[in-house]
Amino acid sequence: NEIPHNEKLLSLKYESLDYDNSENQLFLEEERRINHTAFRTVEIKRWVICAMIGILTGLVACFIDIVVENLAGLKYRVVKDNIDKFTEKGGLSFSLLLWATLNASVVMVGSVIVAFIEPVAAGSGIPQIKCYLNGVKIPHVVRLKTLVIKVCGVILSVVGGLAVGKEGPMIHSGAVIAAGISQGRSTSLKRDFKIFEYFRRDTEKRDFVSAGAAAGVSAAFGAPVGTCVGSLTLSTFFASMISTFTLNSVLSVYHGNAWDLSSPGLINFGRFDNEKMGYTIQEIPIFIFMGVVGGILGALFNALNYWLTMFRIRYIHRPCLQVVEAMLVAAVTATVGFVMIYCSRDCQPIQGSTVAYPLQLFCADGEYNSMATTFFNTPEKSVVNLFHDAPGSYNPMTLGMFTLMYFFLACWTYGLTVSAGVFIPSLLIGAAWGRLFGISLSYLTKGSIWADPGKYALMGAAAQLGGIVRMTLSLTVIMMEATGNVTYGFPIMLVLMTAKIVGDYFVEGLYDMHIQLQSVPFLHWEAPVTSHSLTAREVMSAPVTCLRRIERVGTVVDILSNTSSNHNGFPVPLVRAGCGVAGLRGLILRSQLIVLLKHKVFVERANLSLVQRRLKLKDFRDAYPRFPPIQSIHVSQDERECMIDLSEFMNPSPYTVPQEASLPRVFKLFRALGLRHLVVVNNRNEVVGMVTRKDLARYRLGKEGLEELSLAQT
Repeated sequence: NEIPHNEKLLSLKYESLDYDNSENQLFLEEERRINHTAFRTVEIKRWVICAMIGILTGLVACFIDIVVENLAGLKYRVVKDNIDKFTEKGGLSFSLLLWATLNASVVMVGSVIVAFIEPVAAGSGIPQIKCYLNGVKIPHVVRLKTLVIKVCGVILSVVGGLAVGKEGPMIHSGAVIAAGISQGRSTSLKRDFKIFEYFRRDTEKRDFVSAGAAAGVSAAFGAPVGTCVGSLTLSTFFASMISTFTLNSVLSVYHGNAWDLSSPGLINFGRFDNEKMGYTIQEIPIFIFMGVVGGILGALFNALNYWLTMFRIRYIHRPCLQVVEAMLVAAVTATVGFVMIYCSRDCQPIQGSTVAYPLQLFCADGEYNSMATTFFNTPEKSVVNLFHDAPGSYNPMTLGMFTLMYFFLACWTYGLTVSAGVFIPSLLIGAAWGRLFGISLSYLTKGSIWADPGKYALMGAAAQLGGIVRMTLSLTVIMMEATGNVTYGFPIMLVLMTAKIVGDYFVEGLYDMHIQLQSVPFLHWEAPVTSHSLTAREVMSAPVTCLRRIERVGTVVDILSNTSSNHNGFPVPLVRAGCGVAGLRGLILRSQLIVLLKHKVFVERANLSLVQRRLKLKDFRDAYPRFPPIQSIHVSQDERECMIDLSEFMNPSPYTVPQEASLPRVFKLFRALGLRHLVVVNNRNEVVGMVTRKDLARYRLGKEGLEELSLAQT
């Protein structure tokens, strides 16, 4: 049965994070008490956390790499021996059945744990972390349970032979590790270690999650510099450096060369030889052309994946159907691989080759089937082979067929209910058509020295990845670091820029598209270009629920219990005798009110001088980030008549904008400061409305100009 889905909706189920500190009396008193020594202690703790994030992310990456290598190796050996056996005796259909069954069973386990235990662990996790850093609270995204399912899920997807990579999910894994360590406790384990309590607020947690995501990229690609291009903070760079070093050390010991440090990332593109791999001025137009091809193919990939995702949201929304689809894709991937190997007559001599699992099939003795090397390998190894195998290692027909099939398989696979990344499949598709392009050039130029297929495989990989995910700056540095060659900096930049410009002309990048399909209120860097005609008065939410400085407890409880409004911020107006509301005194948050009600901080109790401890910031941090719902707090009838004084808990200096301010101006202030609430006032400084994330995110530039999205409880 169909679930109707409209991409022109904005979901109300997503809450906002608050990257603005509430500078109330408690906060200011604590900050004033912090002397130089205490400040140094906080800074040391910050560096310790970053080091721990780097070490743990590196160890998780090692674990994934070692387990995948062993399990995938075991599977390929079993299937290869089976094919060798049945090639002599006849009955290769048994081999196909074995391969498809192995793949489907492994993927079934990987899909079941994601679909039934933690659905947010599906995919690469990059769109979710992008939303988190943007200020959107995605439920369960940085939980320990999500990390465990993510790690197990990605191992099973790669071993199950799907067209996926294990690099993307490392970003999500690093972010979860960072969120857990920086808070010094785990909600999944129900343990509070009572350390790092100072960092229990959205602003600090965001900075650590950013460092964790960078450490994840660094472990995946061995590129600590490329990861920090987006967030130039020293602590992020430090976490990335430690992450790469940890992975490098452990994998070097595992591979038996302890002092070598030759495994900087999960994928290492291998060294490109400078003499052979230079480029000349006449190749610049060729690189630009490859960028155009990458942009067009990337746009096609994204458009196909968009329609497929819409179909999945509408029809494949039950977990059991999602598992069946994942198993079907795994079986089809194995079948396509088998049929292509079976039909291929591309035989290459084993002598001097570095193939891990050479499959002879119908080739002569001393030769192996070249098509089999692309399927009988994890995608990472296949990418490196396409970059570095000697000219003549692949038949153009093999590469053409492989590109076509793998393109559609990767497109079908992205968006399945499994943990998997799209980085490596994109690089593999691009490397295959890039190498094919290089071989064609070699034919056309009668074997010129500059037409090296490996060089064009690298450019094709960059073009395809740029065309799909539309990253430019960080991707250039990551590709340069992963190849260990600065020579290609300019061509890679050129290819990525061209691919982005061409791709953007047709359709959005893959991650932005998936964020949009989930109806997330995501804020881009700038307001829509044609939005100057709108003012704060037109976009704000009104009327606003205000609270008095000294308010009745019953009123507070009723306002918080009102499900129709469900506000999270309440302005506190300045009330003057005889003339009602006059001006704004401050802003109090729902989370703060809940802590006050939980601790029963009522004026009468203070006056009766019952032994009442004055609330500290620690009480608010202990309740962070999952504040109890108002329904769980019991307030007796007598207590409802008490009064509550908000003076020392409210933020006396919230950001405000006049109601005549234009939308781009409001947007810039809100986005740059990472706000959750922006109070709108009139010329007498009286509160007339409130701007929240959803008020701004619902304006978007469409094909017909500025469009306004509807809000829905999806």
